[in-house]
Amino acid sequence: METAYRALKAAGAVFRHGVQNGLCESDPTRDLQGAVVMPESKHRAAVTDPAKLGQLLRAIESYQGTPVVRAALTLAPMVFLRPNEFRRAEWSEIDLESATWTIPSVRMKGRLKAKLSGVPHIVPLAPQAVAVLRQLQPLTGKGRYVFPNPLTAERPMSENAILTALRRMGFAKEEVTGHGFRATARTILAERLDVAAELVEAQLAHAVSDSLGRAYNRARFLEQRRQMMTTWANYLDKLRTGFQAAPIAPPALVRMFTHAEELARNKDEPESK
Repeated sequence: METAYRALKAAGAVFRHGVQNGLCESDPTRDLQGAVVMPESKHRAAVTDPAKLGQLLRAIESYQGTPVVRAALTLAPMVFLRPNEFRRAEWSEIDLESATWTIPSVRMKGRLKAKLSGVPHIVPLAPQAVAVLRQLQPLTGKGRYVFPNPLTAERPMSENAILTALRRMGFAKEEVTGHGFRATARTILAERLDVAAELVEAQLAHAVSDSLGRAYNRARFLEQRRQMMTTWANYLDKLRTGFQAAPIAPPALVRMFTHAEELARNKDEPESK
């Protein structure tokens, strides 16, 4: 139904363009208004319990599938991107020396105008994420895609590859999905690691309501997000080894990021135990 709804909207746009330019007499999709209804959105299943997340991470570590899918499974929880943004990763977007992944705006979620005129989404990579990519580079680094399709390197990995791997490891669709890694990170970073909400939202590339906020949000909190991504990767490591850690966020991540003097004051403080 969602596909039918989107197809109807796209066809309507084409016919309206035709009417405006004298290429056709009318828009026949007008007679179908209300016939195809967009389904109500549902929350994707996500693991938000640290113990359960540790179990999932250990299952990923022992996954016996292809190296490409295993690398994708390992990296996905660390970067918590939308599945389409993640699986279409290209080596040209990734700078391992600066530990940065720059995703073009055209691949980000949003309206067409925003995609064409927007700015890239910058994803700081934790040392663990860089290590995964370095291990994968000899296998796929000569091609375009980081996670190529096993049938042809000219296409990215299937959108169902991660989902299928999760099911093979014994995790039901009601338990976890690829998109659910975003909710996992958002929940645990806030509740367990006490990270400021606007920092997490910036990393999730969620839209800001006002235009000034959107402009400011483009390169917002880059260094703080880099700290956050390393803290998150370290926390995942602890969960994978079975250690139930208390919050480990450094003080600079706990506070609001609007006071430079406060950040400077806390720069040299040790991490909380």
